[in-house]
Amino acid sequence: MDEPYTLNASKSIELPESVYSRVGDRVSHSPFDTPDEYVAFVLEEVLGRVEDASDLETANQVDQDEVETRLEALGYLE
Repeated sequence: MDEPYTLNASKSIELPESVYSRVGDRVSHSPFDTPDEYVAFVLEEVLGRVEDASDLETANQVDQDEVETRLEALGYLE
């Protein structure tokens, strides 16, 4: 990562003290200046992966439904 993650408009969330402490430990070994920047970046990464997986599951379900519909139309499924 070449440039630190920057925050635009933001909202606050609460974290357990133990999690915040762990984030603080990680920030010192990262290109981020603040725990907020680090958490925002990590959440973006995780949410992106979850959303990609969700999109893939939806696509797979659509494909499965389409196959079943075609097999039914051909008389292979009831």
